[in-house]
Parts: sequence; C-alpha cells; structure tokens
Amino acid sequence: MQYIYLHGFASSPRSSKAQYFSDRFRELGLSLLTPDLNQGDFFHLSLSRQIQQVISLLRQDELVTLIGSSFGGLTAAWVAQRCPQVKQLFLLAPAFEFAAQWLPRLGPQFQQWQRTGSLAVYHYTEQRWLPLSYGFVEDLRTYDDAALQRPVPTLIFHGTADDVISVAASRHYNEGRPWVSRVELDSDHTLTNAQEAIWGMMYPLIYQQLQVVS
Repeated sequence: MQYIYLHGFASSPRSSKAQYFSDRFRELGLSLLTPDLNQGDFFHLSLSRQIQQVISLLRQDELVTLIGSSFGGLTAAWVAQRCPQVKQLFLLAPAFEFAAQWLPRLGPQFQQWQRTGSLAVYHYTEQRWLPLSYGFVEDLRTYDDAALQRPVPTLIFHGTADDVISVAASRHYNEGRPWVSRVELDSDHTLTNAQEAIWGMMYPLIYQQLQVVS
C-alpha cells in the first residue's frame, strides 16, 4: 500500500498537518509520501499540474491511500477518479466548489487578475507574497465536481467554522454519493485543534485496509 499526503493551496510539505501525519505514519512503521505541489514554480500552479504530478508518483503494482488537505483534497479526488489503484481517500476541508467559494471573495482584485494575468497570493509556508498566473483560474474552470463519480471509499473531515471553504461544499459533495462519509468538527479551515481526533478516526480504516492488502 502506498500512502500520499497532498498539502493545501499556498502551503507545502512543511505544513503542520503534513508533519503531524508523517509522524503518525512513522510511528506505525509506514512511509507517508508528501510531495511538494508547488514544484518550485508557484506562478504556474494549476489543478491539472497537481493531478499529473500525483499520478506520476503512483506505482502501478500498489494500491494507494490519498490524504488531501483543502486544494490537495480536491486534487486527491480527481486523482482517485482517474486512477483505479486509489482505494481510499481521506479529505481534510476539501476545496470542492473552489472557484465559486474563493474567487468572489477577491472582489476588485479578480478583475485586476484577469487584466494583468498575475495575482499576489500569500504563501503560508514561504511567509511571503508570491505571484500566481490567471491560468490557474482558466484551468480550474475546466473541472466540474459533478464528474467525480468513481465510488472510492471516502471520509471527509470539515470544520463547521471554516471561513475559507464552507462546510456546505462538503455537504453538497456528500449528497448522492453513498461511498462518502463526512465528519463535521468544531474547527476552522486549518483543523489544527482537531488533528488528534481526525487521526483517531483515520487509523482504524488505514489498519483495516492494511489487513485487506496483506
């Protein structure tokens, strides 16, 4: 079984969640791959690029569990849609309805982004503002969450106080997808205060999948 953690938008494998889950897997004697989805080129970041990067990491002879945070969660869902070796998904505040939820909040900045082709985005790991191409939006709009229909066992964790991606997005995604389960937590988008609770719910399912594989 291959385990991969996908960090969120404007984050990195150095994020607190990435480190937390890496430590938990290490305690189990398992390896958790945490790729850098920035690829040293944040300007040209796109959902398509992230999907292709993750697919290139998958080993054809192994089943895969993906853990995705925010935009990494959206990426994980699309990888699972396309790759039959993905057998398990854990999504932390996944960025479903990302364009509808995030872009309107930019206000006049959005028109400026369209006009200039570049938007300054605060990168939380780098702790500085970095430019992002308008191609990010153009690419994002080619994806429709409704097309995510491969029945991969999925557990979503979402904070009820999330002001980045509303918990309503996960509720909408859950509707009509019986293979998806959802846990709502008293937390914000970071889910930092809920990490131990999340791991407590993830671990039995990871162990169960291990027994199936062995």
